[in-house]
Amino acid sequence: MKLDKIDLSILIQLQQDARISNVDLADRIGLSASACSRRLDHLEKRQIIEKYQAVISNKALGQTITSIVHITLDGQSENHLREFELAVSSCPHIVACFLMSGECDYIVRVNAKDMSEFEHIHKNWLSVLPGVSRIQSSFAMREVINRANIDITSMDK
Repeated sequence: MKLDKIDLSILIQLQQDARISNVDLADRIGLSASACSRRLDHLEKRQIIEKYQAVISNKALGQTITSIVHITLDGQSENHLREFELAVSSCPHIVACFLMSGECDYIVRVNAKDMSEFEHIHKNWLSVLPGVSRIQSSFAMREVINRANIDITSMDK
């Protein structure tokens, strides 16, 4: 999907402040409010903007542990993958899940308040996911970057 300079300007502004009013957004990119609203609707309908969400501080929620978990399944058939992915989607402790190529089948990110809570999540959620044959966890020592998307201003235009 080709994005023009106005689309990119809208996206840049929304990445900085998704709660910006349509009037302020229109002023910043040099459009009328109605034209800006139409552009925004078009970006949403084309699913270039998938959703709006608040980024909540893990620290404020007491979530001090971030674990990257490599999961290997005992099979890679479409049924194995579908069953696993359905179960993962109902696990409230998994904040991200990716189907991978390479050594493991999935990588999931889990946040927990401490190691005791992570152990509970590991025993009662991760290890009972369907088809799991191996779990390997690594723990983040410090968050350096955590972006939802790339910086649009760095993209080739």
